[in-house]
Amino acid sequence: MITTVLFIIGLSLIGVLGDYFLKLSGSGNNYIDWKWFLIGMILYSSTAVGWFFVMKHIKLGTLGTVYATTTVLALALVGFFFFKETMNYYEITGLIMGIIAIVLLARFA
Repeated sequence: MITTVLFIIGLSLIGVLGDYFLKLSGSGNNYIDWKWFLIGMILYSSTAVGWFFVMKHIKLGTLGTVYATTTVLALALVGFFFFKETMNYYEITGLIMGIIAIVLLARFA
């Protein structure tokens, strides 16, 4: 179970890296920077193969919760550190609740 959860987190982080490049592709002066777009697309879509194998070993509810929480946490950090985005009290509370959800799933699943 722990190995599968770590694999989900890894796949989520690869997806977030893809999201980073997709955001970067649209942040310049041009409408789209194709180099960053293609890197993001390849990274983001490459996770599909991993999801196929993960889904064979874990409940979809657990997978969805771990994936969503990891993705939201990582995207919030990327937005804060790399794109200088801010978070309000409600967003921070939601992130904390997501972490608690992963802990509960790992403990009782």
